[in-house]
Amino acid sequence: MSTQTATPDAPPAPTPPRRAGRRSAPPPVRRGRGITSRVMVNGILAVVAVYTLMPLTWLLIASTKSYRDLFATNPFSLGDFRFLANLTALLEYNDGVFVRWLLNSLLYTVVASGLSTLISVACGYAFDKYAFRGREKWFGVVLVGVLVPSTVVQLPLYLMASELGLVNTYWAVLIPSLVNPFGVYLARVFSEGYVPGEVLEAARMDGAGEVRTFGKVALPMLAPGFVTIFLFSFTASWNNFYGALMMLNDDRLYPVNLGLYMWNQNVYQQPELYPLVIIGSLVAVVPLIVAFLCLQRFWRSGLTAGAVK
Repeated sequence: MSTQTATPDAPPAPTPPRRAGRRSAPPPVRRGRGITSRVMVNGILAVVAVYTLMPLTWLLIASTKSYRDLFATNPFSLGDFRFLANLTALLEYNDGVFVRWLLNSLLYTVVASGLSTLISVACGYAFDKYAFRGREKWFGVVLVGVLVPSTVVQLPLYLMASELGLVNTYWAVLIPSLVNPFGVYLARVFSEGYVPGEVLEAARMDGAGEVRTFGKVALPMLAPGFVTIFLFSFTASWNNFYGALMMLNDDRLYPVNLGLYMWNQNVYQQPELYPLVIIGSLVAVVPLIVAFLCLQRFWRSGLTAGAVK
């Protein structure tokens, strides 16, 4: 009886070592496709820029024309230069009512935006740093307020203002502008990104109260967020047309956008108002541009809050 012994498996053949100087070739770069994509993106951006700046360009050119040149010349061609004459007529018309409208807009916008921003920052800070019963549910109510269009609540606001006797007063426009749900949401985001809890605890251990901690410690840290929310509120208040239309009947209380709208409604009966509406619209854009140019440094830094943790 013969026995067979199993032969052990042969060890695998060693793989030859890779040469140090030999590497896999990188995939070829398609430079033509990259250049084409860049040209397409730049072309789209150029079209968007031209589309955005075209109305402002027309407004700037039209504000230099007389009433006859507005209809006799090409919209983007120059006529007789009457910018200073149109501006003088705008400021002097009806005993300078446009200047009053401009001051009313500044009052409604600056006061309402400042108070609204302070309230929003305080509420967002409280939602972020304090634990209280129903905090997330109340914050959900704030988010629901963001989704409600402002025009929907104008009729209830008018009825409440009528009951309180505030219709056709400055308060009818100022008080509703103090509520800004979107500002509260942004303030909570900024508070999470800018205000560390350890700093607040250190301030409390040093004997600072809650109001002093917020005013002296948290609020300076929230300065970029404060400016960002202020700009959003400033723009919304400056463009608040429907609320002023519902609340005001006295033309001496009109903001500038409502006053220009009323002038535009009468251009068929008073054609001399047409150049005033155009140059008035140009002047009405200036405060927004100035605000963004002066505060753009804080605004840009505020928009990047939370991008890097």
